[in-house]
Amino acid sequence: MGFDVLYFPPIHPIGKVNRKGKNNNVKSKPGEPGSPWAIGSDEGGHKSILPALGTMDDFKKLIGEAKKLDIDIAMDIAFQCAPDHPYVTEHPEWFKQRPDGSIQYAENPPKKYQDIYPFNFETDNWKELWEELKSVFLFWMEQGITIFRIDNPHTKPIPFWHWVIAEVQKVNPDVIFLSEAFTRPKIMASLAKVGFTQGYTYFTWRVSKQELIEYVNDLVYGASRNYFRPNFWPNTPDILPYHLQNQNENSFILRYALAATLSSNYGVYGPSYEFYENVPVEGREEYFNSEKYEIRNYDWKRTNRMTDIMSILNKIRKENSALQSTWNIQFCPIENSQLIAYLKATDDLSNIILVIVNLDSNRGQSGYVQLPKERLKLGDKINVKLHDLITDERFTWIQEWNYVDLSPHKMPFHLFKLEIHESNL
Repeated sequence: MGFDVLYFPPIHPIGKVNRKGKNNNVKSKPGEPGSPWAIGSDEGGHKSILPALGTMDDFKKLIGEAKKLDIDIAMDIAFQCAPDHPYVTEHPEWFKQRPDGSIQYAENPPKKYQDIYPFNFETDNWKELWEELKSVFLFWMEQGITIFRIDNPHTKPIPFWHWVIAEVQKVNPDVIFLSEAFTRPKIMASLAKVGFTQGYTYFTWRVSKQELIEYVNDLVYGASRNYFRPNFWPNTPDILPYHLQNQNENSFILRYALAATLSSNYGVYGPSYEFYENVPVEGREEYFNSEKYEIRNYDWKRTNRMTDIMSILNKIRKENSALQSTWNIQFCPIENSQLIAYLKATDDLSNIILVIVNLDSNRGQSGYVQLPKERLKLGDKINVKLHDLITDERFTWIQEWNYVDLSPHKMPFHLFKLEIHESNL
């Protein structure tokens, strides 16, 4: 399918004490695996692998096989512990204790995590704690990992990230840190400023044409351009956004197309996404029967419209350098609130891409789109050849404003590669 990175949720032993059951039930039934984010048991902690997944040798072999396919393995790093993590008994001073000596489990109201103990980063023994957490990164780097997706970094002190990222990158400056911080803008900005290579974004919740244009322009042309590198995700293991709940495949396809073309960096949590899983926990932005709390089995040979589009789009992204930058986007006027159009081009105009997306997943939409004449260095006589790299259709435009008609049931978006006749340059 052309993906560069395969991201694993935590692969460590899962806690057995207060283990969560299906759909986040506070009591698990025999055989239920628990949440992989509840890390640690008598089988090991953050430097161990859940035995059911295999051995460390198996993991190294997987990394090697992935590299042969030009795929990097990204690891989830969640600095928190299950109640039976070895750290809890070996270093109880690393956790906040109640007056009765028990440890407070994690909460992020209204969510409660009875199966997780948070670290106390301000413990008197903070130096020992920080050094140990740094050693977790170094351990997995020794196994061949160079990409880390950091779970909830905004719930840990920013000075810790400033220190640990710098320490890790002294060992390998190419290590990538992805911040999974859906929080206040200033906190997300602060995490970027102290060293996170990329950050999750509010794209997940930007839906209307105006919201998308304002948000992307702010990322690309606002002050954060100097330090924040966005990574667009239409969904995550935690989040099934309201605009995808109980929706049709076109909704999933158009959101995927936006993520993969608005930003040079994007990710998707699948197979929930590629198989259009759209049933939420009632009233929540969460998956019903979430993989976070149960083992699911899939037919990995199964294909559909989405798997085909994913494969085609990833190939297009690799072959067109205009799509490999986030900073070259220009939105184009288009006379329909349900159509959004944007141009991405290299500085020398050797590669020009025009994307037009129908934001209405149910009905066809049409309108006139304006070519940015100044950006494209077009004269009075226009002769632009367009090749839709998704459908293989070809068009010629000979004027500044041009009519487009997009039926979501055929394809919810155009992805045009433009060629400008030499006489116009």
